[in-house]
Amino acid sequence: MSVKDLLKEIEYCRNEMVYLASQSSLSNENVIAVSTKLDDLLNKYDDITTKKQ
Repeated sequence: MSVKDLLKEIEYCRNEMVYLASQSSLSNENVIAVSTKLDDLLNKYDDITTKKQ
């Protein structure tokens, strides 16, 4: 996955999490699942960008 694709996925995930949380609560199972996915994506982004430096 390229950095550009990863950033798009991060933004999509972030927007989905905000939307889901606005429809329910931060402790909702779906919000937690998307938050976990977002965390994984952010860690991947960090790994990729750290290695390039």
